[in-house]
Amino acid sequence: MSRIAGSGCEALIPFSKRKPLKEIERSIIKKYRKPLWTKFVKAIKDFDLVEEGDKIAVAISGGKDSLLMAKLFQELQRHGQVNFELEFIAMDPGYHENIKQLLIKNCEYLNIPVYIFESRIFEIVDNIAQDYPCYLCAKMRRGALYSKAQELGCNKLALGHHFNDVIETILLNVLYSGNFKTMLPKLKSTNFEGLELIRPLYYIHECYIEDYTKNNGIWPMNCACMVAAEKTSSKRYEVKNLIKELKKNFKDVDKSIFSAAQNVNLDCILGWKKDDKNYSYLDFYNEEDKQIKFIG
Repeated sequence: MSRIAGSGCEALIPFSKRKPLKEIERSIIKKYRKPLWTKFVKAIKDFDLVEEGDKIAVAISGGKDSLLMAKLFQELQRHGQVNFELEFIAMDPGYHENIKQLLIKNCEYLNIPVYIFESRIFEIVDNIAQDYPCYLCAKMRRGALYSKAQELGCNKLALGHHFNDVIETILLNVLYSGNFKTMLPKLKSTNFEGLELIRPLYYIHECYIEDYTKNNGIWPMNCACMVAAEKTSSKRYEVKNLIKELKKNFKDVDKSIFSAAQNVNLDCILGWKKDDKNYSYLDFYNEEDKQIKFIG
C-alpha cells in the first residue's frame, strides 16, 4: 500500500500488476470519469484548447502526466465531436538506454504511437550550466518540442502540466520571484509562428493521476535527468510540501490559490505589467477626479 502524495487526496492505494490495455482505457471514462475525463473535457471547452481541424503534437516525456494526457487525447479523438489529428512526440535529451527502453515499452503497451527524436540537451546543459541546469534544460526542451511540432505540421503543442503545477507556480513566483504569474492554459509561441501551447490537464489534480497510474500498474519514468541528479535543490518540492502543510488547517487552500489567478482586482494592487510596459496604480489614481471635472 502507498499513500498518495501531492494535492491532499490522502486515500491509500495498492500497488498492482499492469492491467490489460482495454481495462486501462475503460477506467478513464468509468472509474476516473469525474476526476480525470470530466476535468480534461472541461478545460478543453473552457479555454477552446481543441478546435476543428487542429493538428496537435502531444509531448510525451514518459512520466505519469504525459502518458495519461496521451490516453485522454485518444479517448477524445475516439468519442469527441471535433475532428482533429494527433502526433505523439518524445524527445530523447540523452537518456540512459534503460530509461529510453522504459519509455518505448510503456508507449508500446499503452498503444501510443510515439515518434522519438534525439537531441544532446543533457550534454549541452552539463557543459554550460552545471550549477543550475534545470531552467536552461526546460527552456531547451520546450524549444526542441516546438521545432519538431512545427516540422510535423502541427499548430498546437500539448504539455502535461496539471492543477498542482499551476498553483505551485503561483506560489513560486510570489515567494521567490516577487511577482504574480501562473501557467496559462494556452498561449501563442513568440518564436514559432502559428504554434500554440496548450495545457489540457489544467483542472486535474495530481493525486488522481497518481491513483490512475498506480492502480493500473503503469510504471512511468521520473525526471531521468543525467545532469542535475542531486546537485540542485527543488524549490518546487518545498512549495509542494508547504501547500500540503497548509491543507492540514485549510483543506481548500489549493483551490483558493488557483482561484486567486482568476480574481485579480486591478483596483487593489500596486502595479502590473502589460505588453512589456509597467503600470502603477498612481497612474490611474486621479483619473476619476479628472472625469468628474470634465463632466462638470
